[in-house]
Amino acid sequence: MNTSHEESPQLVTPKKKNPKGKPVCSNQKLMIINHYKSILENGSGMKFCEIITNISKTTGIGYHTVRKTIAEYKTTKCVKSPNRKRQKPGVVDKIDDFDKNAIRRKVHSFWLNREIPTMQKILIAINEDETMPNLKETSLRIILKSLKFKFTKRRRNSILTERRDVVNWRRNYLSSIRRFREEGRPIYYLDETWINTGDCANKVWVDQTVTSHRMAFLEGLSTGAPNPTGKGKRLIILHIGSVDGFVRGGLLCFESKKNTSDYHDEMNGQTFKEWFEEILPLLKDNAVVVIDNAPYHSVKSERIPTMNWKKADIVNWIHSKGEEVDPSMLIKSDLMDIVNRLKTKYNSYVIDDIAKEAGKTILRLPPYHCELNPIELVWSKVKHHVKLNNTTFKTVDVQHLLHQAIDRVTPEDWQNFISHVKTEEQKIWSVDFICDELTDELQLNPNHVLTIGDTSHSSSDDDDDDDGCCPLE
Repeated sequence: MNTSHEESPQLVTPKKKNPKGKPVCSNQKLMIINHYKSILENGSGMKFCEIITNISKTTGIGYHTVRKTIAEYKTTKCVKSPNRKRQKPGVVDKIDDFDKNAIRRKVHSFWLNREIPTMQKILIAINEDETMPNLKETSLRIILKSLKFKFTKRRRNSILTERRDVVNWRRNYLSSIRRFREEGRPIYYLDETWINTGDCANKVWVDQTVTSHRMAFLEGLSTGAPNPTGKGKRLIILHIGSVDGFVRGGLLCFESKKNTSDYHDEMNGQTFKEWFEEILPLLKDNAVVVIDNAPYHSVKSERIPTMNWKKADIVNWIHSKGEEVDPSMLIKSDLMDIVNRLKTKYNSYVIDDIAKEAGKTILRLPPYHCELNPIELVWSKVKHHVKLNNTTFKTVDVQHLLHQAIDRVTPEDWQNFISHVKTEEQKIWSVDFICDELTDELQLNPNHVLTIGDTSHSSSDDDDDDDGCCPLE
């Protein structure tokens, strides 16, 4: 009788090691935890490090991953699936607010020169500017869309214009600040910026008579500060000023704790609110405070319902405002109509309410219009002084240089910077009038110019009255 079947050894599936860099899924984490609990229940008396080693060899998962998984379970009492998709920054995230502002100004420069901007012209102008990032047309389209530009169709041509809400915001701002100046109200400008302790001037004066390090040593001269290997620690700075200079006692400076590319991530609504409450008594009566639209400047005083809210929550919000509604007779869309009617009374910001109680007014800049804030020019002067004199790259020394640079900014400097901003305000005020004028000319004379790279349309009668918009997609 053939007994080979009975005598053959049982085959064991070979253990597979988890590939390095591959995320450990929730099932694998659960397997680690179950194995860990099983060892503890058996009371083997193994040390913790021996348990980790045993589980790692049995499962084929790395020692540190097993240890981290168990530690996570002890803390949270659950296992989580890994985030398999790494969030990659898009083209809009890769450029900062200053570059976005510069791109918008490039578009405006065409209008100021009474020339209709096209994608090709803007792309060439940006890429020929050494101070601006080099872009491809697809990237430029995405950035322009994020800046609220759109293509407006005029007969056979598509014209690059700004969205109506941005234009209205800008014109309301310019009208308001002119009115406040005419009323003689004191105007303050605040903003945040940053300085890296490793920043230094790129250019230094060189003594041409010194030809070597040895000669400099023999002459008792310095061979220059060694440039740091990295940017160093980052200092976040917040201040406020006016034609009278920086507000004394208004500086807030602290060391960055987050390793992010955007210094705005360091500030939060509570920190800014506490600083702002301390600053208000230092400002003149009936003052106007100009700020940008950073998230921590725009914390809502009260949440306003949206369609994402549950119907019962929307009803409760409406009832809290003294309105009586019968939810059995209304759907969410009907309730949101009531919310939209009421929200103008309650759609306010925390900072605005605090300023109003103190007899002050908040005036918000339109998005990506930092050239309308003179403190940006002040920061440039401050940073230049710090970089020029930064030789130790130590936090304490950089903080000393910062205070020194701020003290060197005089009221005359502020007045000159504010005067420059007024010139910029006049330019940008003119842009919208020129845009209307040239757009009307193109409507009357469609052969005046043809945009490059944009959709053209036939000159049939159906297109004559078409005033549609083509989104930048």
